[in-house]
Amino acid sequence: MANEQIKAIATRVIEAINQRNLDWLDELIAVDAHDHAAPPDLPPTREATKLYINQLLSAFPDFRYTIEFTISEKDKVMQRLQARGTMKGDFLGFHATGKNATWTESHISRFARGKLVEHWAYIDQANMMQQLGLSSEQD
Repeated sequence: MANEQIKAIATRVIEAINQRNLDWLDELIAVDAHDHAAPPDLPPTREATKLYINQLLSAFPDFRYTIEFTISEKDKVMQRLQARGTMKGDFLGFHATGKNATWTESHISRFARGKLVEHWAYIDQANMMQQLGLSSEQD
């Protein structure tokens, strides 16, 4: 696949999340995809990824990604994203705080056969948790 094609697929994944249309993920992510960034209590599968995203969107009903940049090389795409939302529901064992947070995420996805087949992520959870009042660290 050409670099522009896989960048477009990666961007559509973000659009699916922003538009709350997770059915699109069935078209964009392979059935046998492996998510290396899956939370410890979920298997690294497409269906578990969709479950996690649903939980995220339920806890942060105003959640939104902004793509800062996208780079592609060979069969991989790297995206740096800014995420933001207000925690109005429980998430990953934490109770809702009602606070807003903005944090960065970096995602690397590998593509084959026109679909995302492998995913890694770095999420600035420390910064997010501090803003949400879930961390005792101070600036």
